Amino acid sequence: MTLLAIDTTGPDCAVALRVDGRPDRVLCERIGRGHAERLAPMVEQILADAGITPRELTRIGVTIGPGSFAGTRVGTAFARGLALATGAVAIGIGNLAVIARQLEDVRPLAVLHDAKRGEVILQVWAGPEASGPLRLTVDAVPAHLEVLALNGLVLAGSGAALVDPAGMDVRDVTALDLHALLDLVAEADPAQAPASPFYARPPDAKLPGGIAPA
Repeated sequence: MTLLAIDTTGPDCAVALRVDGRPDRVLCERIGRGHAERLAPMVEQILADAGITPRELTRIGVTIGPGSFAGTRVGTAFARGLALATGAVAIGIGNLAVIARQLEDVRPLAVLHDAKRGEVILQVWAGPEASGPLRLTVDAVPAHLEVLALNGLVLAGSGAALVDPAGMDVRDVTALDLHALLDLVAEADPAQAPASPFYARPPDAKLPGGIAPA
């Protein structure tokens, strides 16, 4: 397979390419804003450097969040559009799943995303499979984890430092590794991994009449 992976959910604009039999290629720029302007040129560059045409892509993977609202929209829209134009399959991968893959030898594992306003998005890997993501207040996390009764539970992600559950190991893993993202894109079942945004909370912006943007 020939895989392209995209992450625009944070301050980085990052793309990665995996071609069977070759080392992975990664391009990453810390831009803060302006993902929409930088993403297409970076994809064009990484494909050109590898001598790959867009129509040779098998799968286009994209992080779907939780993360930056605007960045998530840019990445998912670009991935779907490029997949439609090239015939590749668009694959959506959750950010928390990428971190869990980076810590694949650590189980049980709880990955927490700082959703701001005193809340986190929490997902737990007791074994190979994950629980569904939950949005909880920071104060509610220790009690929720206690109910799970998972011995040796490790915490990671941008929200892990916000909670202080006694006796738990907190790993300082918050950045996404594009090689781990490529692994998940390669393994994903397309029917179970749509390239649809997963937002930490509904958007604050409202259209006239109080309708939230799609």
